[in-house]
Amino acid sequence: MSNVATTVADGRLPPGQFDSDHVIPGADPRLYNEDLAPVSKEKRTWTGYSIFAMWMSDVHSVGGYTFAASLFLLGLSGWQVLIALTVGIVLVFILMNWIGKPSLVHGIPFPVMARVSMGVMGANLAAIIRGVVGVVWYGVQTYFASKAVAILILLFAPGAAVLRDSSFLRLDMLGWISFLFMWFFQLMIFQRGMETIRKFIDFCGPAVYVVMFVLMGWILSQAGIGSLNLTLGDNVLTGAESFTAMGSAILLVVSYFAALLLNFGDFSRFGKSERQMKIGNFLGLPVNFILFAIIVVIVTSGSVKVFGHMIMDPVEIVSKIDNKVAVFIGSVTFIIATMGINIVANFVSPAYDIANLFPKHVDFKKGGLIASVLAAMVCPWIFVDSPKAITIFVSIFGAVLAPLYGVMVADYYLLKKEIVNTAELYTMSPEGRFYYDGGWNKVGLASLAISGFLSIGWELCTQLFKVLPENNFGWLIGAVAGAAIYYGMMKNAHRS
Repeated sequence: MSNVATTVADGRLPPGQFDSDHVIPGADPRLYNEDLAPVSKEKRTWTGYSIFAMWMSDVHSVGGYTFAASLFLLGLSGWQVLIALTVGIVLVFILMNWIGKPSLVHGIPFPVMARVSMGVMGANLAAIIRGVVGVVWYGVQTYFASKAVAILILLFAPGAAVLRDSSFLRLDMLGWISFLFMWFFQLMIFQRGMETIRKFIDFCGPAVYVVMFVLMGWILSQAGIGSLNLTLGDNVLTGAESFTAMGSAILLVVSYFAALLLNFGDFSRFGKSERQMKIGNFLGLPVNFILFAIIVVIVTSGSVKVFGHMIMDPVEIVSKIDNKVAVFIGSVTFIIATMGINIVANFVSPAYDIANLFPKHVDFKKGGLIASVLAAMVCPWIFVDSPKAITIFVSIFGAVLAPLYGVMVADYYLLKKEIVNTAELYTMSPEGRFYYDGGWNKVGLASLAISGFLSIGWELCTQLFKVLPENNFGWLIGAVAGAAIYYGMMKNAHRS
C-alpha cells in the first residue's frame, strides 16, 4: 500500500458527502499543490444555479451563436435541425453527468482524475492534449470578442478605420489592437481566482439573454414574423441524405462540447451535491441550448429581410443598428459573453493542465498566464474565417478529445466500479494503484493512440481530403473505440 494517508478506508466517499480535509499528508510535490488538491467542504459553493449560469456563459457567445446558426445550413429543414439539436444536447447532458460525478465525489480537477486511467505521470499527456485544445479555443473566442471591441472603437473614433489599411499575420492593425485589449482585460479578471470567476459567470449568461431577446424583438419588428424561415440553407436534403445530415448535426453538438466533456470536473468539483450538478446541467444544456438556438435562427433569418443578406455574426448585426446606445450596449454584452465562455471552457482547463505538469513551480494563476500567452501566439483568426471553417474546426478537435473521454469513463465506471482511493492519486510510490509502469499506464496510452488514429483519420478523410462522404462521426468513433479498446486490453492484462 501507499504511505500516503487517506481519510476513507476504501477510497469511496458516501454519496453526497465529502472529505472536509483537503490536505493529503505525504503527497509527492511532483503531483500536488493547493490548486490540484481535493476541494474542502467549505469551498464547495457552486449551486445548481452556478452551474446553470456556467452553461449560459458557455453557450451565449459569438462563437456559440455562429455555431448554432451553421447547423441550419446543413440542408435540413428547420424542424429536422431542431430534432437533431434536441437529441444532441440531451446526449451531452447525459455524458456531462458521467464525467462530472468522479470529480464531484473526490473534489479533484480533470488532470488529477486522468491519473486514474493514464497513471500519475501519464495524466500529463492527457493534460497536454486538453490544454492545447483549450489554448487554441481561448484564442479563437478572444478573437470573436475582439471584433466587438473594434466596433466600439469605430463607434467613438471613426478615424480608426484607417488602421484597417495595414495588416500583420493576416490581421489588420485595428484587429490587433482590439485582440490585445481583450487578451489583457480577460487576464486581469482571470487572475483573481475561481470564486471571482464563479461570480462573474453568474452574471454573464443572463445578461446576454436580455440582449438576445431585445435583438430578436428588434429583428421581428423590422422584418415581420411572416418573413422568418427556420431553414437557412438553400439546398434541402431528402431521404437517406437527411438521416446522415441529422446524425452529423447531432454529433456536431456533442463535438462542440467535447472540451468540457473532459474537464467539466474542473467545475463540478466545487458543486454542493450531485443533485445540484444535475439540475444545473439540465437547465443549462437541454433547456438553455435549444432556446438559444431558436433565438439565433430567428435573428439570422430575419437579417435577410432587414439587411438584404444573411448575417451569421451577431456583432455585425448590432453594428448595423442606427442607434449608438444600442450598438454600445450590444457590443459590450457580447464582449462579456465571450469572456464568460473563455473562462468556462478555455481558461480554467489549461490553467489546471499546465499546473499539473509542473505543480511544484506553477499554480493555477501562473498556468493561466502561460495559457494566455500561448493563445495569442497561435493566430486564432486563421482557424475560423467562415462558418464552414468553424464546423471543421469543431469536428476535428472533437475527434482529438473523444478517445480520452471514452477511456476515462470506461475505466471509472466499468473497471474501477466508481471506487478510487483519492490519496493514491498523489503518490509516486511503486505500490500505489495508479503508478502502473513507472507512472504510465501503457494500456491507456495504446488505447488513445489506436482510437485517436481512427477518429482523427475519419475526420480528415471526410472534412479535408473528401475521401469519404462528409459527416461528423469522429467524436462517436473516438469515444466508443477508446472505451472498447481500453476495456478489452485492461481485462486481458488482468487475466494474463
